[in-house]
Amino acid sequence: MCYGVVKEQKLMKKQEKKGVMSRVSKRLGLMFLCIGMFLLIPVQLLSAAAVDTQTFSQFLESFYAEAARKGISRSTYDRVFEGVTEPDAKVLKSAAYQPEFTTEIWDYLDARVTRGAVTNGMILSAVYKQVLHDIEARFGVESSVVLAIWSMETSYGAALLRKHRLHYVPRALATLAYADKRRRKFARSQLLAILEMVQSGDVSPEQLTGSWAGAMGHTQFIPTSFLAYGVDMDGNGHRDIWASVPDALATAANLLHSNKWRTGKRWGYEVKVPAGGEQFAGETKTLARWQKLGFVRPRGESFADPEEKAELKLLGGNAGPGFLVLRNFFVIKRYNNSDFYALAVGLLSDRLAGRSGMQQLWPRPAGALSADEKIELQERLIERGYYSGKVDGQIGTNTRKAIRKFQKEQGLAADGVANVDLLKVLRR
Repeated sequence: MCYGVVKEQKLMKKQEKKGVMSRVSKRLGLMFLCIGMFLLIPVQLLSAAAVDTQTFSQFLESFYAEAARKGISRSTYDRVFEGVTEPDAKVLKSAAYQPEFTTEIWDYLDARVTRGAVTNGMILSAVYKQVLHDIEARFGVESSVVLAIWSMETSYGAALLRKHRLHYVPRALATLAYADKRRRKFARSQLLAILEMVQSGDVSPEQLTGSWAGAMGHTQFIPTSFLAYGVDMDGNGHRDIWASVPDALATAANLLHSNKWRTGKRWGYEVKVPAGGEQFAGETKTLARWQKLGFVRPRGESFADPEEKAELKLLGGNAGPGFLVLRNFFVIKRYNNSDFYALAVGLLSDRLAGRSGMQQLWPRPAGALSADEKIELQERLIERGYYSGKVDGQIGTNTRKAIRKFQKEQGLAADGVANVDLLKVLRR
């Protein structure tokens, strides 16, 4: 029993002795007090408690009441959840996954700002030349930036072809809402949004494939973001980020535009960090002021607008190169709130726009592989029959499994670490 009720009971006993309250009024007072206190409990907590005592099917049935309050018809609800009878176990496995290795910035970039990403982006730039021109004219976002995001999100749509890795998003989100306490609130809001997408006629349930966390289409939008920024660029009356590349790319551009993208402006600059310059990490100054402090571009080029304000980022630590990032860097982070992500988009977009890549080296530890060496390692593991995954230079879970298997058979310590010594053994 709650403290407030106990306190009220003591007060009532005192009053009863004085004849102020009858036994009937006492009971009524207690009843209304507890009802009042029950009504003060947040709806989210009541929902969470209810979910914890329900089966998955019961949860789906009970969730319709919440959907109905948002104007979702029963027929739409039944269409979306037709055939959904149990949670998606793969979703829960992904939600519980804890990375075994911490990703360093150079490893992150090696897997994303690649020769293949640049080459494919250039080809697609020609294929979708008119579409990209129209998107840039409408939203003011450069085609190189839109292409870089497309590459980062799904490798220019290649990820959508790996059907075995896609989930039926309503089922995935229902699984999280039902069984993942940390993501329950997020999943419920996304479920309501996806129901709204179907009811509006933008998409059919059959289209709703995506990641375990609900990101969908060529440019990986979660349902609420789709509703906020989705664009029908091809003019067919539907916002379709799965089958329509124009719609998907325009939707990405609209997100950046709506968050104050500055047309014609850079995301930032790579700079040399002078001795002692690390003390200024995280500070904001004009580019002219940074230059006076000794922060210059690697090849000595000037800054386009010296009076622009920029923040100093040292993403590789004090021994690594510096980056003076501008307003557009932070707009990119509205797409994915990660400095690593924004830097990768910025560097890749520079390459796609015909600019040079990074000039300085990252402070990789001794024995660390370069981007090209990581690709070679994967290729050699394939040749020897240990690896059957994608050759992308990204040393992920599957590559590490292959490394461990090779190491065991060679009598080496099976730590799964990719380094120069391992590559030398593979070369033999």
